[in-house]
This record gives sequence, C-alpha cells and structure tokens, in this order.
Amino acid sequence: MLTRSVTVRAPAKVNVQLAVGGRRPDGFHELANVYMAVSAYDDITVSPSDRLTVTVSGPGAEGVPADETNLAAQAAALLAKHAGIEPAVHIRIEKHLPVAGGMAGGSADAAGALIACDALWGLESDRDHLMSVAAALGSDVPFGLMGGTALGVGRGELLTPLACAGTFHWVFAVAGFGLSTPEVYRAYERHRRQMGSPFTAADIPAPRPSPALLEALARGDHSALAASLSNDLEPVVTAFRPELARTLAAGRAAGALAALLCGTGATTAFLARDEPAAAHLARRLLASGSCASVLAAHGPVTGPRPI
Repeated sequence: MLTRSVTVRAPAKVNVQLAVGGRRPDGFHELANVYMAVSAYDDITVSPSDRLTVTVSGPGAEGVPADETNLAAQAAALLAKHAGIEPAVHIRIEKHLPVAGGMAGGSADAAGALIACDALWGLESDRDHLMSVAAALGSDVPFGLMGGTALGVGRGELLTPLACAGTFHWVFAVAGFGLSTPEVYRAYERHRRQMGSPFTAADIPAPRPSPALLEALARGDHSALAASLSNDLEPVVTAFRPELARTLAAGRAAGALAALLCGTGATTAFLARDEPAAAHLARRLLASGSCASVLAAHGPVTGPRPI
C-alpha cells in the first residue's frame, strides 16, 4: 500500500553549556556544547509530489524560506541524492519553535525531514548513514536526530550521549526578533580582538565540558545544574541586545533557578524546580512585558518521531 504522507514531530534543544573555543580554518569555532532536547516541537509532514516543494505555517513562518534553501528541503534533497532517487516530495512545516531563536528550529526541521523522507521512500537507512547526512547539513542537525542529552564537540556535530537522571523543567522567553548565528560569532571575535585576546583555534585550547555540569545531569540535581549552566556567547549578545539582559533579569526575579541565553539567541532559557514552578514562572515572565511570548517545556526527550 502506498504511503501518502508521513508526519514527524521534531524537538527543540537547549544548550545547558556552550563553551566556545577558537575559529578553525574552515570558519567554524571549536565547541563544547552540552545539548538537551526539550518538549517543544515543530511538525514536519512529507507527501509525494512531482517536485521538491515546501510550505511553512505557524508563528514566524514569514521568516522561514519556502524554497530549496530551506534546511528541511536541503535534507530531503541530500538524502535523495545518496539514495539515487529524485526528491519528489512536498514538505509541510508547522512551526511552533522560535525562528532564529537559538533553539535549533531549522535543524529540528531538517532532522524531522530526514526521518520522514526515509520512511516515505522506504529507504530503511541505518542510523550511522542518517547521522552522516545530518552532519553535512549543519552543526546542530545530528543532535536534532539523536535527542536526549549529549556532548557535541568539533563544531558541535561530534556527539557523545550523556547520562541524565530525571526531568528538568524549562521556560523559554521568545524575543520579538531573531539573531543570525554567523553575526553572533563575528561579534564574539570582535570582542576578543578588542580585549586583545586570541580568537583562532591555533591559539586557544579546545573547550571542555564542565565536570560539575555533567555530574549534575547524571544525578538529576536541579540546584547543581542551575549553578553550572553557562553560555560563553551570552555577555557578547547581551552587550549589543541589552533587552535580552532585561529578560534574563526578569526571569531571575520571577523565581527561576537559573537563566541563560539559549544558543546564539535570541530566546532566553530559565530553569524551574518543577512543573508548577515552570507554569508560575511563565505567567510572571509574560506579565513582565520583557518578551513576546513564552514556552514551557521539559527535557530530556527523545529525538524526532512519527506521529
């Protein structure tokens, strides 16, 4: 029986640690990136078509390309190329995740498209093959496939699963604007130049994950995790977007255990003690007027899955 469509739900991520090293000759920075997949999702539906097409709906859809430059479309095209077939598929993306918000929404869409197209076309690709395709698409796409909790090194694509006990509750404050990842890293380099600090990988030791943070995850210790969260890009981003510093302060004042910039921003992330505390924090953050909207989620969760 011909499968008419496949829908996959793909989760966002929060970086509980983002340690940034030097710029490599290929332009990427060495990272120690501790990822956690969280229960905020985009839905990606693929169905047979006479050619590769994309439609996008939901909040922020106008900021997402609906052509071959869309990362989900690139994922379908690359998977089809490896399989020796035409990427004759329509991809429908229902956005719920912030656009250019640091939660890897585009990478989640690409990972979801890989899973969905593989199922639609009956390829039955093994995990290693899909991970290889994902790594060619972008630094966060492999974790988008993996889910759970993991350490990403290199440019973030070389993954090691991490032990994580229990469930952590988060509130994400969505800004009324997005930030470009390349622009954020350029600002990071300018800051280091101004400080007279080196910024190339040849001059900076490779970053390493925090042992205290890894232990906190393994124990499921909320207080220890709160004390260990870090993002090396946060001071740079809040310097040129001070409204994000105000959002972080509002979340702390509203009772968050900890607050940090989510990836390269512009979303900010707040750790709560439990689900009721997260709901209370979300209400107070929204009432503060310091963000455009809020998302409450928990993690870790599994990677993309058909629904």
